[in-house]
Amino acid sequence: MSTPENPGTPSEQHVPERREITVRRAPKYVPFLVLGGLVGFGVAAFLAYGLPGDESYDASAVFGFFMIMCGAGGVILGGTVALILDRLSVRRAKRAVVESVPDSVPDTGDQPGA
Repeated sequence: MSTPENPGTPSEQHVPERREITVRRAPKYVPFLVLGGLVGFGVAAFLAYGLPGDESYDASAVFGFFMIMCGAGGVILGGTVALILDRLSVRRAKRAVVESVPDSVPDTGDQPGA
């Protein structure tokens, strides 16, 4: 008569679990939004200080006005670029099969540096 084995014993055979996954490179949105805003601020500075304008308006007031408009436009443009790159990454996604691998050494609670 055989005895049931306890789970976790070394003689227990591990059956690997296989799953199919999708691998793709998706852009991070925040850097695109920040970069678009900074480009918009640069355009606003060029419009306010680089081009000749009306002498009745102060250049800093013109910069403030254009900073709001160009900054918002830059953020929208950066978000649009990130969305387009995200859609392209979905098209270029690859399918892969992964398999779980058991640990050769069990984890212990006293890990250095943890």
